[in-house]
Amino acid sequence: MIVFDQVGFTYHGAPRPAFSGVSLHIPEGELCLVAGRTGVGKSTLLGAVNGLVPRFTGGRLSGRVTVAGHSTQSRSPQEFAHLVGVVGQDPLAGFVTDTVEEELAYGMEQLAVGPETMRKRVEETLDLLGIADLRHRALRTLSGGQQQRVAIGAVLTAHPAVLVLDEPTSALDPAAAEDVLSAVLRLVHDLGTTVLIAEHRMERVLQYADRLLHLPGDGTVRNGTPADLIGACDVAPPVVELGRIAGWQPPPLSVRDARRHAPALRERLAGRRPAAPRRPAAADAPALDARRVTVAYGAAVAVREVDLTLWPGQVTALMGRNGSGKSSLLWAIQGSGPRRSGTVEVAGSDPGDLPAHEARALVGLVPQSAADLLYLQTVDAECAQADRESDAAAGTCRALLDRLAPGVRGAQHPRDLSEGQRLALVLAVQLTAAPRVMLLDEPTRGLDYHAKRAFGRIVRDLADEGGSVLIATHDVEFVAATADRVAVLGDGDLVADGPTAEVVCSSPSFAPQVAKVLRPEPWLTPRQVARALAGAEVAP
Repeated sequence: MIVFDQVGFTYHGAPRPAFSGVSLHIPEGELCLVAGRTGVGKSTLLGAVNGLVPRFTGGRLSGRVTVAGHSTQSRSPQEFAHLVGVVGQDPLAGFVTDTVEEELAYGMEQLAVGPETMRKRVEETLDLLGIADLRHRALRTLSGGQQQRVAIGAVLTAHPAVLVLDEPTSALDPAAAEDVLSAVLRLVHDLGTTVLIAEHRMERVLQYADRLLHLPGDGTVRNGTPADLIGACDVAPPVVELGRIAGWQPPPLSVRDARRHAPALRERLAGRRPAAPRRPAAADAPALDARRVTVAYGAAVAVREVDLTLWPGQVTALMGRNGSGKSSLLWAIQGSGPRRSGTVEVAGSDPGDLPAHEARALVGLVPQSAADLLYLQTVDAECAQADRESDAAAGTCRALLDRLAPGVRGAQHPRDLSEGQRLALVLAVQLTAAPRVMLLDEPTRGLDYHAKRAFGRIVRDLADEGGSVLIATHDVEFVAATADRVAVLGDGDLVADGPTAEVVCSSPSFAPQVAKVLRPEPWLTPRQVARALAGAEVAP
């Protein structure tokens, strides 16, 4: 179905190719996972499938790419629209209509699909992705996860032979991600659709993949089955890391595979327990105290009388399904968003009553659309401006960026970076200021496992220095490795709040892979297990 014949690509001004000499064949009806660290060229490789690379990116493409016998050199991306459906990393950037139903129908209108067929496919897709209740909603009023499901649905209605998905589950809660992947698997198994997925949250996809394309970052692409390649991959989900630590061969690809080995590992861990999570000292004053916060948009209540106290030295994760009110609560706490009622106190002041520059000194916020905060012409300029605005030592922001996403060139325009690299830059800019309370909305989107670990260390450093961090996220593995405490929102209400292990292990949806494998023991991460087996004290 898809053939790369000695394909290479180099961006204008880049010192080396994104990839070169790539030859591979992806047959019809396969689910192919594209893996690699942030910025290695996964999105570029996907863009070459329908000719978006190099037609819309610039640069020089060598070799030949064909899909179902049609060369991308002889046909424009528009002519591949009926054959290849593409969902990019930023769903909102790809929308062309105003409402959900219109967006689902738009692609079929351009392909001259008949009205009766269009109506039937729209209904099927609404049900398939669980978004029937959103059909008349304006796209810009949806949560990030809801927008992502609509973007996927808008492509599915055209019934393409090839489906290219770039980070399709990054903004989805675990249950919604499973629903989307189930829909994709039905297309693969029942209709013979060929699917390429680039996904940093490999734990969600690896067990379903027929083929793995690994980009190690040296310009090559390694092609094989997940079982053959995952052992040598520099990125791997927690269940694979656990297998490496325990010495399991071959490495497990799923929780079910790992549980076959779990009894022996539980015996090795007998008598050991993870260290207790950090708890606020009795003498500590709250870093932030929110009382009876209510957020409403017209008649729709997004957050309903929520009480939330954040403590210095503590990392709190805010979880819940898409549309549960997480982002609305963060904006209300920060002071920039609407708040119908309730109070927020930080250092004796309500950020909502202060001028913007004073509020930012108390509470910092990185939104989901983080790249909107970038406005200068180069990475170096953004970093230097962040140092000046925060009165930080020169090079502070750049050092943070190098920890999150090494190798980003200072002369690059921020809009030319990959989604993960842009997010890393915005995180570095915001973290340079180190306010008393830092609010982060889905900060790990686009970050590989190494970058997330580096970011987790930065978050922990902020907490260890007396700051308080609240992270709204669907990334259960990041929460397990970083958070001391988890609060869960359900339809605007705070439904759970407690130590991380207690909250996430009580829910099959929010439990990390290691917890599922070693249940009922309270282990959350491979690092905890590794330290326990080595005889070291285990940190949360």
